[in-house]
Amino acid sequence: MALVLEPILAEGIAQVSYFIGDDSAGCAAVIDPRPDADIYLQKARHYGVTVTHVFETHIHADFMSGARELVARCAGSAKLYVSVEEDATYDFDHESIREGDEFEFGEVKLRAKHTPGHTPEHLSYLISGTHEKEAWGVMTGDSLFVDSIGRPDLLGDEKTDELTRALFNTMRDFFCKLGDHVIIYPCHAAGSACGPDIGDRMSSTIGYEKKHNPFMQIEVYDEFKKAIHDNAPPVPTHYPKMKKLNVEGPKIFGHTPPVRSLTVEEFEDEMNKTDTLIIDARDMLAFGGGHIEGALNMGERPILSVWAGWLIDTDAPILLVLPDNKDLERVVTLLWRTGHTNFKGYLAGNMRSWQESGKPIIKLSQLSVHELNQNKGHYLPLDVRKDKEWQNGHIPDASHIFLGELSDKMSKLDKERNLAVYCASGYRASIAASLLQKKGFKNVNSIPGSFKAWKAAALPIENKTEN
Repeated sequence: MALVLEPILAEGIAQVSYFIGDDSAGCAAVIDPRPDADIYLQKARHYGVTVTHVFETHIHADFMSGARELVARCAGSAKLYVSVEEDATYDFDHESIREGDEFEFGEVKLRAKHTPGHTPEHLSYLISGTHEKEAWGVMTGDSLFVDSIGRPDLLGDEKTDELTRALFNTMRDFFCKLGDHVIIYPCHAAGSACGPDIGDRMSSTIGYEKKHNPFMQIEVYDEFKKAIHDNAPPVPTHYPKMKKLNVEGPKIFGHTPPVRSLTVEEFEDEMNKTDTLIIDARDMLAFGGGHIEGALNMGERPILSVWAGWLIDTDAPILLVLPDNKDLERVVTLLWRTGHTNFKGYLAGNMRSWQESGKPIIKLSQLSVHELNQNKGHYLPLDVRKDKEWQNGHIPDASHIFLGELSDKMSKLDKERNLAVYCASGYRASIAASLLQKKGFKNVNSIPGSFKAWKAAALPIENKTEN
């Protein structure tokens, strides 16, 4: 027997799924798959095994589940298993799991354990050999992370206290009582908003977490509740809709969602329809040099998934402007992970075809940190980073609006003011600047390099919690 256990990281959304099985028995399971499911079939071919089981630890809120997509691609060899603890229901075919259910893959055994708190139905999976009584590992889902813990506030204020108490009990009565040697395999890594300040490592041990994870060290409920409340990151706007979609059952494509190629004329017709949104996936400097009016700049990086989730409704009709035609599948996959599949097409030939057709383009001014510093008072620096980033230091005299809240709070800004938008490195700044420009702000500038460039140039930094 050779154990197969491989974490698979979806960058951007910082989601981790797992491929686990026994290659001598020729069978394997996938836990918490993402929608671009080909990677699991590739792993199955690599290890010479068949995927027979697809498990969900809970109803996900931060990304589109790929469980149904994967089962469909397995063409009858796999079944989908979900928790029905706390009377959880689903609008799609599934196999039900409750605490104590066991599954064997050759010499590998998984045993379900109800670990509520992040969600009511949440399950973790203890890992052991089939002839071993003691687990050596546990798939923790979104209940326990490296250096962190799952958040209990995603089902609304009326459920938060109940789930916080359940999460505290899960920590004290289950995880803290596991052996120090037990390895934890969480569903998220650093960068996810499903828990506060998740650590950089992909796995840990119960012993290490007992010593270093602040949430495992708290033994009094009221202190635990306060720590959870005080450290909770903002709730991304797409989470409630994504949870509903994952209960209903995401659409099965059997491949990457199709997107048709559009001529300049066809693209122009589509963009003039109500509510159609243009996403320009080029680098911020290319976007700044010239783009289609009304486009949002979300560069082709993994983090595109997250900000599309925050800022774009999953039902929105989307047009794409790509860096290159070869980037289509990558961009579509990143959008698919947070539920965006209503694609109306992409511009064939990209911006080159648009500009050669004599169509209008507009610019977004790019302002260096040196120009900003030399013209103090002429520009209002606008910081769109998270609260903690802002509190740890920012450009003097800046205003602060977190990017995820910019659509709701931009009315506080003067549309005639010269704005210099910055973030940590420039990616979020360009999204924010393009959003402001789309909403009619005339004097918007984005700052390439942003706060990293400001610090590298040894320019003055201000520290305070409020503007």
